[in-house]
Amino acid sequence: MAEYYNYLKSLHLIFVITWFAGLFYIPRLFVYQIEASQKPSPYKEILGDQLKLMAKRLWFIITWPSAVLATIFAILLLIVQPVWLQQGWMHVKLTFVVLLFAYHFKTHHIFKQLQNDVVKWTSSQMRLWNEGSTLILFSVVFLVILKNSINWIFGVIGIFVLAIVLMLGFKIYKRYRTKKNEE
Repeated sequence: MAEYYNYLKSLHLIFVITWFAGLFYIPRLFVYQIEASQKPSPYKEILGDQLKLMAKRLWFIITWPSAVLATIFAILLLIVQPVWLQQGWMHVKLTFVVLLFAYHFKTHHIFKQLQNDVVKWTSSQMRLWNEGSTLILFSVVFLVILKNSINWIFGVIGIFVLAIVLMLGFKIYKRYRTKKNEE
């Protein structure tokens, strides 16, 4: 099976990318669903139905299958390269994968609520939620590429700096939107 290593790695990366694409886009659809739920009829119903359909297709045709296939190919890679399981960077990576699945399952919970017209989040909270997958992606990429604990620590510091910058950008954008809506 070692001769298939590069094929397995390529397929794993492809499905990780499509999984993240789904995780990046689905909260954006949630933002639009939440905002549509506050519009008057018939816009509320027309937009809501269309956004639910878009979210359902994205979630079940792209995001879930990609998560499953990325996981299958990751397991196959670990079977081919079991030595990775003895390396510290892989333990940290697997911790981030667990966090990614927790994020995925919580997003699924939000998806089900919105499909049933249960709105418990504001659009601002959902915009913030959208950044969770970005932070996990940065963490995993730095970790997998650097594989060195000292360099990885700098990567984590960079991730926290990125999180702070994202939060500041989010607050600035929120002020801009509020000001624009008042005009």
